Amino acid sequence: QVQLVESGGGLVQAGGSLRLSCAASGRTFSNYAMGWFRQAPGKEREFVAAISASGGPTYYADSVKGRFTISRDNAKKTVLLQMNSLKPEDTAVYSCAAGRYAQATRVLAGFDSWGQGTQVTVSS
Repeated sequence: QVQLVESGGGLVQAGGSLRLSCAASGRTFSNYAMGWFRQAPGKEREFVAAISASGGPTYYADSVKGRFTISRDNAKKTVLLQMNSLKPEDTAVYSCAAGRYAQATRVLAGFDSWGQGTQVTVSS
């Protein structure tokens, strides 16, 4: 199992930026992919971004492509989500997730450990 703790959420105006961080502990960090998901009130949890164990291939939801960047530091056991040009529709609870395998995936079932989430609110 992996323990994940997110930080960096908050309130920001539309067009602003936030950087989310997720610290991991437990099994060897460099062995598994990491991802970010979000869930807005009354909506299903949705994929945001994912990165492979090596930090190589990354995937993004179409809604955030070009605005969000996922990265990881295997030495520090952290994964980051840089969010730029934020929009009100980005408002949600953002959670990081540890993948079952080294290869990144967009699929929810490909992740088996979750953080508690951090609130991101974008005002118009």
